[in-house]
Amino acid sequence: MRTCVILTLFFFFLLSPSKTFAESPYVLPYPSAMPGSIFYRLNLIQEEILKFWYFGDFGQYKYNLSQSDKYLVEAKTLFDYKQYLLAYNALQKSDNYFKKIMPAILSAKKNGKVVVDKENTLREAAEKHVEEVVKLKSNLPPTFEWQPEKEEPRTLNFHESFDKSIELRRETL
Repeated sequence: MRTCVILTLFFFFLLSPSKTFAESPYVLPYPSAMPGSIFYRLNLIQEEILKFWYFGDFGQYKYNLSQSDKYLVEAKTLFDYKQYLLAYNALQKSDNYFKKIMPAILSAKKNGKVVVDKENTLREAAEKHVEEVVKLKSNLPPTFEWQPEKEEPRTLNFHESFDKSIELRRETL
């Protein structure tokens, strides 16, 4: 009897769902060319061209979401390598693209298009973005004094930037 109870408890804990940090099913892309790479400038040129290729409500939705994802991954990778100024700028680019996603959905809705799946994907993306930015915030100092050569130092306020990014994305949740 005692063995049966112990085995039951063991299987209960083994099979019970555990909560993990990454709850969003949304998957961020693999990092593309990073600043410093010879291909990075080519990616920036491609980005400018694609801006015109993705026209229409759903095209703009897809383009802005993919760019926001790309720059968030870039920021995350650059923060890991302590390239703070580049990472800080990449996070701001991600925010700028993210701001353009909801207007594209609203425009599509106004034009009579069904946007339920786009809204669901955006919510999942926003949730995943928040998870990643919260991780960054917990691992980095609130501010960093960036001292470039032959220029004035610049204070990068990481936590303020992270809070803005989180708030921007939570507005869509």
